[in-house]
Amino acid sequence: MLTEYFPKAKVSLIKVDRHLLKKTDYDVRLTNGTTIEFSNKGKWTSVDCGKKAVPEGLIPQAIRKYVANNYSGVDIVSIRKRNAGYDIGLSDDIELRFNLLGQFKGVKMENE
Repeated sequence: MLTEYFPKAKVSLIKVDRHLLKKTDYDVRLTNGTTIEFSNKGKWTSVDCGKKAVPEGLIPQAIRKYVANNYSGVDIVSIRKRNAGYDIGLSDDIELRFNLLGQFKGVKMENE
């Protein structure tokens, strides 16, 4: 995943988080400022590129299309997988929620 989507960035920090019930996840920080969280199975759960755009290949096509049609000129700078779908952070500080099929569900409120 790192070599495919972030070929020029190097890993600057790996943090291992051990939780109760033997669940472990990993936080990886790249030299370009990107932070990626991985599950205990090695699948990415969150990608935060700061103010830079998340690589298109990580974003489901339906979500990319919705953002392009409704928020033109705005980049997707973070994506988080949840059990029920995706949280998408935009470069204008708006956060959107989508279901697993990439259908828009609403704007994420600050306290969620």
